[in-house]
Amino acid sequence: MLNIILFDSDARNHLLPLTATRPMGELRVGILTLREKWERYLKGTASYITQEYLQEKFPIRIEEENIIINAGILPNEQLCRRISELGLSEALLLDGELVAARLNEVQFEHLIEDEEVHSLQGVDLDKNIPIVQINHLWELTLLGKQAIPDDFELITKGRKSQPVSATNTIIGPAANVFLEEGVKMECCMLNVTGGPVYIGKNTELMEGCMLRGPVSVGSDSILKLGAKIYGPTTIGPGCRVGGEVTRSILTANSNKAHDGFLGDAVLGEWCNIGADTNNSNLKNSYSEVKLWDYVSGRFEKTGQQFVGLVMGDHAKCGINTMFNTGTVVGVFANVFGAGFLRNFIPDFAWGGDGGGYRTYKFGEACDTAAIVMARRNQAFTELDKAILYHVYDRTIQYRSWEK
Repeated sequence: MLNIILFDSDARNHLLPLTATRPMGELRVGILTLREKWERYLKGTASYITQEYLQEKFPIRIEEENIIINAGILPNEQLCRRISELGLSEALLLDGELVAARLNEVQFEHLIEDEEVHSLQGVDLDKNIPIVQINHLWELTLLGKQAIPDDFELITKGRKSQPVSATNTIIGPAANVFLEEGVKMECCMLNVTGGPVYIGKNTELMEGCMLRGPVSVGSDSILKLGAKIYGPTTIGPGCRVGGEVTRSILTANSNKAHDGFLGDAVLGEWCNIGADTNNSNLKNSYSEVKLWDYVSGRFEKTGQQFVGLVMGDHAKCGINTMFNTGTVVGVFANVFGAGFLRNFIPDFAWGGDGGGYRTYKFGEACDTAAIVMARRNQAFTELDKAILYHVYDRTIQYRSWEK
């Protein structure tokens, strides 16, 4: 079995706040995370070279031979075949940037210590091999249209779906629906003419849910009565979803359990969207959307007409919250109040534009995290706390009221 080591690309800081609490390989694109894709394609196990403050939670595993891979690249059969063919000390390059390499243990240690390996032989990647690389936040939702069907084929090939109850209506080929063990689904409508629908283990779709593929719903999730899910949408494991959702990603363990609209949005883990909350994903002028970038410290052009909401881990909003087109909400922000909120809300902000903001006290935030995670039978560890403190400390510059 291959030992795979994924490294964060230079795009990592452009993917904040999602990458503030995880390596790039833990981003979910399609049904699977990037790590899970690489492990399945290459039939190996993966660990990380990542930021120092994340490394203890996501440790590197080094063996006699190691395949190191740019975590910002999505795998495909052609690319993985070429990577599998790499000889020891051989590296694949794309426009001078490292895609993948095969290193022994000594070479890997040199890479970590010196950030280079002198004995590597660089080989340019064949131009016929397709490369899809993540560089910006707004690209994540755009990739779902192809990533969900690709993952669906990868996961379901040679396997048989659990039976679909006769109370449900399937529009399109039955082969485009796959239910894992323990799924509860009655009186729902699934349109799979435009893409597949994948439902993970022990997930419940309550009566009246309507899904238009491509859509994936992860294990142990619940779709509430009458939920309307437009593809391409990815709902990760442990989520609670209701109302209307379109072209969005919920990474895992996040709640949008009530009526309201979520569109062209990406939520991290442990987020909670209050009842009747809506986000805009299209400007009234139909013009290009700009989105906050942590690297430049300003709003950058996306080249896109549809861009919604990005929320870092543990971010939450009150009932009837209104988010503007192209809004970025930082880790552990807690927002509420009347009227549209500003388009960038810093990490650990508490409040709203009407009543102003204060800093979410770190101890109080940790207390809340422990309670929230316990509801999914997960522990809030000292490692989690240390990571969040690093984020808290490094984002002071964005909380203008502290100056």
